[in-house]
Amino acid sequence: MADLFFCEPMELYNILNQVTKLPRLTEPNYLCLLDVRSKWEYDESHVITARRVKKKGNEYLIPESVDLECVKYCVVYDNNTSSLDVIVKDDHEDDTESEDSDQEPMPGAAVEFGRILTHLTRYPVYILRGGYEHFSSMYHFFRTQKIIWMPQELDAFQPYPVEIIPGRIFLGNFSQACNPKIQKDLKIKAHVNVSMETGSFFLDDPDKLLHIKIEDSLEASISPFLRHLCHFIGAHLVLGSVILIFSTRGISRSCAVIVAYLMHANEQTLRRSWAYVKKCKNNMRPNRGLVTQLLEWEKIVLGDSITDVSDLLY
Repeated sequence: MADLFFCEPMELYNILNQVTKLPRLTEPNYLCLLDVRSKWEYDESHVITARRVKKKGNEYLIPESVDLECVKYCVVYDNNTSSLDVIVKDDHEDDTESEDSDQEPMPGAAVEFGRILTHLTRYPVYILRGGYEHFSSMYHFFRTQKIIWMPQELDAFQPYPVEIIPGRIFLGNFSQACNPKIQKDLKIKAHVNVSMETGSFFLDDPDKLLHIKIEDSLEASISPFLRHLCHFIGAHLVLGSVILIFSTRGISRSCAVIVAYLMHANEQTLRRSWAYVKKCKNNMRPNRGLVTQLLEWEKIVLGDSITDVSDLLY
């Protein structure tokens, strides 16, 4: 029997935006997103790739072609879930509801269904905290009416930058940093560009753009810029700005900057900061030269070297 946990909106957002060579949504056993709201609510709008769970009488009908035993992330949502406790349906209530009924689901429907799923998978089952209402208010651009996704459509899906600090810091690549829709949707107000390329935004405003030109190579030196980078990011957070930190592919230099900032801001070890960023962005991979400089940064931040490089698992 699997465990049941809450999934925060930011976690689901990041799950949707993971990438290897292609978006991870293309992987058949990566994400199963299940919507237990009424048919009319689902048809009006739902989270991209979500499948509607029908109910016949008191029995939930698991969507066809879902192999729960192999799915890494199984996430269930209703309108607004704030507790993992289930409100049990009264035995005297009508249980003749058809599988396509528009009847409003009972409070706790996501949890009720989630507990059923824990008996069918070896992976944890997640309940989206705040449900569709909260998620769609934060990420309105991930609402859709589309029901069927063809493999080629998932291949062409354009992921957004992952979220590091909710609503404040995003981590992405150069292409995402040049995309006007992404800037608008995420309300980006400042850029940290850690690449040799010149981006499209804030070019004439040094208060909103910090461009550190270094190559993604073992010889590249980022250490001289770390204090300035941390100051720039911290100042924009105080101002309430939303910041996008990016490099060419968004997996090496920009990740190193994020890790360095978290170490500085939270006075925490390289290992802890690394693990946090790794959870947000599965394919992060700062090169070994940057890792060595982060180990030296740990000495500066904490006064000693604490992290063993073998702790930083790729």
